[in-house]
Amino acid sequence: MNGSHHPAGFDAASLRGMRATVVGLAREGMALARFLAGHGAAVTVTDRQDESALAGRLAELRDLPLRFALGGHPPSALEADVIFVSPGIPRTIPFLAEASRRGIRLSSETELFFSLCAAPIIGITGSSGKTTTTTLVGQMLRQAGHTAWVGGNIGQPLLADVERIQPADWAVLELSSFQLEHLMASPHVGAILNVTPNHLDRHASMEEYTRAKWQIVAHQKAGDVAVFGYDDAVARRLAADYEQGHPGGMRVLFSGEAPVLRGACLVDGQVMLVDHEASARVCATADIRLRGWHNVLNVLAACAIAAEAGVPAGAMRRVATTFAGVEHRLERVRELAGVTYVNDSIATSPERSMAALRAYQEPVVLLAGGRDKHLPWDQWANLVLERAHGLVLFGEAADLIGAAIAAAFERAKQAGRLTPADVRRAATLDEAVCLAAGMARAGDVVLLSPGGTSYDAFADFVERGERFRQLVRGLDASQETMR
Repeated sequence: MNGSHHPAGFDAASLRGMRATVVGLAREGMALARFLAGHGAAVTVTDRQDESALAGRLAELRDLPLRFALGGHPPSALEADVIFVSPGIPRTIPFLAEASRRGIRLSSETELFFSLCAAPIIGITGSSGKTTTTTLVGQMLRQAGHTAWVGGNIGQPLLADVERIQPADWAVLELSSFQLEHLMASPHVGAILNVTPNHLDRHASMEEYTRAKWQIVAHQKAGDVAVFGYDDAVARRLAADYEQGHPGGMRVLFSGEAPVLRGACLVDGQVMLVDHEASARVCATADIRLRGWHNVLNVLAACAIAAEAGVPAGAMRRVATTFAGVEHRLERVRELAGVTYVNDSIATSPERSMAALRAYQEPVVLLAGGRDKHLPWDQWANLVLERAHGLVLFGEAADLIGAAIAAAFERAKQAGRLTPADVRRAATLDEAVCLAAGMARAGDVVLLSPGGTSYDAFADFVERGERFRQLVRGLDASQETMR
């Protein structure tokens, strides 16, 4: 069974001799350029950065017969049969608007992979939890004896492996709103975990952002499966829309708060798989190794998805009770002088930072900042007053977040854990870590969960998380106990 449904898709033969332009030389652009050139396409790569800024990436591609148009997108790069657009690039930029006006086909690495993949595809999206859920599903499939290829928005693009993927395997993809926005194909199993305000610096509105997420199930056919998070208001509404618009599709739900007819839910503290009248126990929530309620929901989501791929409860249990987490997601870096340091650099929205705060009963010294994504900070600020006993603000959004905290102190009817004296400012992450270490006491958690993106100071959240780990490992007990 082929795991994708695609209009006029590509095949290997159609790539030979194709004139292809790749827009954007990031992770997906690199994979595309290598793959297309390897299959006989005449490839032009264009990027707004110049040769010196891209020197490292260009060195990796020097063995390939590529044409480069760098430092902008010149009209010559429009001489193409297909233009492949990297997910971070809005299709409203003049170069792509002109391509559309000329009737040139716009595509993406994701669309090409869907066309060429021989295995059924599981696609997972959501504003939060998608990396952990995708990783859990891949591990559950492997635990059940399947070959699972895990990628998409995490790890390396799977396009490089597409010809090694067999029909009996499974491809498990994390898909972002940018990857989904223009996708005219849907996976065999598509999951929308939740939809909360995110990326509103790129999407014009919540409606537009939600529409992008909907693409993961929009093109499903009879026999396909759509999984929705019932506890999230938008995902629940989309589940109702799906039932009306896809009479041949199978709707599956997961919930931590309500019983479901088909999917996964909690019954008396137990994760249960449910298929109408029949049910099977996976494990107790107390035995889930990952911390926090949001991770209970991630395990429920993974179980609901994996069940649709035939994974038995025992294989799910073995993963749910042993999986310790993905890097940069509530990642315990070290304990020093009784203080636990946790890297949650993935938290690039206030809501994700709130989920991290809720995962700890211990007193927290929170590091927050980075670049704002035009998202609301009010609820986050209220929770910080209640949960944190120290707050260090750093980066571009420090003033904005500081104003949200000041407003929360004004609103507060009673004293919380945090006082105005517990809020500090740092110019950089390096300085923030030193300040936080000085504020922390034995039994505390120093938590990097910024709520903003990393782009004010780092290439991405991974680089920010790695810098935090490096800084924390460089602390010594004498420094840490200096007050």
